[in-house]
Amino acid sequence: MSEQSSDASSRPDVPPESGGGVGAEGSAEPGGAGQPASVTTHTPGPGPGPVSEPVSVSVSEPVSASVSEGPGRARAAAAPVSGPPVPPQNVGPDVPKVPAYLRPAPPVDAWQRRGQQPPGVMTRLRAASPPAIGPGTLWSVLATALLSALLLGDGLGLNLLIVAVPAALGAFFAARSAGRRLRPWTAVWALGGLMLLAVPALRDAGWPVFLAMVSALALGSLALHGSRSWPGVLLGSVGLLPSVAGGARWGWRGVRARADDSRGRVRTVARTTAVAVVLLIVFGTLFASADAAFADLLGSLTPDMSIGDSPWRVFLFVLGLLGALSAAYSAAAPVRWDGITVRPGKARNRAEWALPLIVLNLLFAVFIGLQLVVLLGGYDKVLEETGLKPAEYARQGFWQLLWATVLTLLVIALALRWAPRGKAGDRTLVRSVLGVLCVLTLVVVASALRRMDLYVDAFGLTRLRISVAAVELWLGVVLVLILAAGVFGARLLPRAVMVSAAVGVLAFGLISPDGLIAEQNVQRHGNGGTIDIEYLEGLSADAVPALNELPEPLRSCALENVQRDLGLRDAPWYATSWGEARARDILEEHPAANQGARCYDLGRDADERDGYEEEDSYDPY
Repeated sequence: MSEQSSDASSRPDVPPESGGGVGAEGSAEPGGAGQPASVTTHTPGPGPGPVSEPVSVSVSEPVSASVSEGPGRARAAAAPVSGPPVPPQNVGPDVPKVPAYLRPAPPVDAWQRRGQQPPGVMTRLRAASPPAIGPGTLWSVLATALLSALLLGDGLGLNLLIVAVPAALGAFFAARSAGRRLRPWTAVWALGGLMLLAVPALRDAGWPVFLAMVSALALGSLALHGSRSWPGVLLGSVGLLPSVAGGARWGWRGVRARADDSRGRVRTVARTTAVAVVLLIVFGTLFASADAAFADLLGSLTPDMSIGDSPWRVFLFVLGLLGALSAAYSAAAPVRWDGITVRPGKARNRAEWALPLIVLNLLFAVFIGLQLVVLLGGYDKVLEETGLKPAEYARQGFWQLLWATVLTLLVIALALRWAPRGKAGDRTLVRSVLGVLCVLTLVVVASALRRMDLYVDAFGLTRLRISVAAVELWLGVVLVLILAAGVFGARLLPRAVMVSAAVGVLAFGLISPDGLIAEQNVQRHGNGGTIDIEYLEGLSADAVPALNELPEPLRSCALENVQRDLGLRDAPWYATSWGEARARDILEEHPAANQGARCYDLGRDADERDGYEEEDSYDPY
């Protein structure tokens, strides 16, 4: 082969009738039938004289179809062909180059596949493609789906924690196969989620159970994704949702690959499982009919399956399957939600930024000073001038103070976005102004909780009142965390706020809010206060121990609904909470008597409550 020109446009157009390379001093050496030939030509220079430099051209067509016909023909084909040289095209210094803006645009492929399109946001944020799903993950996912179909259809209790264990194991196996290590914060989120799932096993009330389930799902998602910034923590808590479709495809590919590689073993496992199930059914039926105690034990351990709830069981199977696959897929290929960054706003100068906040601090200080005057002795005077009852004064102020706390947190977030941040003096100003605002807001939180305490003393504790008081208390904890971040740094603030929320939900479930409501109202009645039996009889089984202390006929009127519900409910052990089991034992030992129409007149002489509700005759909370 001769030397090749550096310019790709210097290839000559070879006439088809030439049958190979042509030139005054060129040569062509065929490489055999169907092999390309190399042609060397000499290009004339710009002026008179001999030819300048050789140009090498590779022709992809066969030199001649008659090469294989015999040696004579091959030698004839290899002989040089006489004739004038073919001048090359677009070669030489006089040929102008076409500018880039005048060149035609490359053709656009209208049928471009989706995989060749620019990657989307989720593709950029996801760490990498997960490895093939392993056998440990597959078996854990299948166990989660089966347990979901068998146990969750009967209710919620300890079964929720039982279902979560194989799902967590599947995620652990997937993370280990992907090379991920267990980090401290991952362990914190995982253990916190499992602890929150203990609330359904302890409490019968639906509202703390729902909060615990949602919080456990959020902590589990954070454990899989490992986020630390504000966007990462907020989006990572719901990060399992984008992994549902990807996890299903990932699991299906793994099942197909393993089924293709081990068809014989799959058939063996299927036959073995079928034989084992038949033996269990046959001998279990015989032993159950032979011994009543064994029949009771077998009945308590075996889930109650019926044809009527088959669609519901199928739905729970699919839900458990997709949930476990999503968790394992996220563990193997997590989405890095921390990659979403929120740019800070344009920094303002000191006067423009600090003046509104200083005015707000002065307003808070005036309000807090007035509250101190009221608490030190002007309370009766304020009530006399306004004409309000103590409970009305407390209720009127609590909601406004609650919203003031929420809006203060919003003001702090916006102020940090536009805060001056150029010099050390700017940072000192930000910490001072926002620190004073946080301290004053903490006093507002204390005032709001004090007003709620007065309101509860007047009308009793209810679900709404204990809920909003818990929210106000948590907002105070968030303010304390913001103050700590201003002193020690804000790197851990997002995760600290999430931990405080999870601890609050766990504590809220463990204190048994329905039991606390019943206990406070029973104690208030014992001190001479009024009691609302119509409201208390709508509480869950968690309130039975406290309501059992009421005198008759108030006790029977408060417990008749719970006793009727427990009699109609026949849940197995794994779907029965500890609060429900304790209430069942109490009512079996001391059942509530049927009081008939007497219950409609009891507990409705709450003069203070009825006088307060002249404008609104119904207050379920």
